[in-house]
Amino acid sequence: MGNQQRGGTLLGLIIGVILGLGIGLGVAVYVTKMPVPFKGDPRSADDRQGDSERYRNWNPNAPLTGAQPERGAAPAAPEVQPSAPATSAQNPVAQPPAVSADPLGDLAHAQLKAAEAKAAAEAKAAAEAKAAAEAAAANDGFHYFVQAGAFRSKADADAQRAKLAMMGWEARISEREQNGRVVFRVRIGPFDKRGDAAQLKQRLDDAGIDSSMVRVQQ
Repeated sequence: MGNQQRGGTLLGLIIGVILGLGIGLGVAVYVTKMPVPFKGDPRSADDRQGDSERYRNWNPNAPLTGAQPERGAAPAAPEVQPSAPATSAQNPVAQPPAVSADPLGDLAHAQLKAAEAKAAAEAKAAAEAKAAAEAAAANDGFHYFVQAGAFRSKADADAQRAKLAMMGWEARISEREQNGRVVFRVRIGPFDKRGDAAQLKQRLDDAGIDSSMVRVQQ
């Protein structure tokens, strides 16, 4: 009888263990098939981002103070450049003529300038006329000599020639018969322009040497 009691107790333990394992397995299966709370967020990424931005600047005291939750800074308004005023070139303004403080002085100054311009024009015209006359005289078809004396003896002519050479002028001696007598002439030249010969004659006269200008056909 004691063996039967121990056998019944052992059988009851085994049955209890099997029942406990079965119940635990059933609970585990049920739990795995049920949705887990707070696991993942069924909302879309855009919704989550919108909530994140909305609650980022949330003020818990807003209902008490009436403050509005801060939102993103409003974009700055574009700076408007003031329009440039119209330039004087686009809208020229007629200026009144300036009034001179000294009208008589201005008149005298204008007359003086007119007289100076007239004198300059006359001087230019005279210079052009002189140049034209000199050009015409240069082609008159003659050669010019400056004669510094005519002597009866060759020795006197040589002395005059030497004197002119010392003064810087080169002279020549030419012989010519006059009234049956031989005359030795001392001349400087020839010159193509009458003016050059006249200038030399004046220099000889200033030096105290009697001279004359002789013209010879070319």
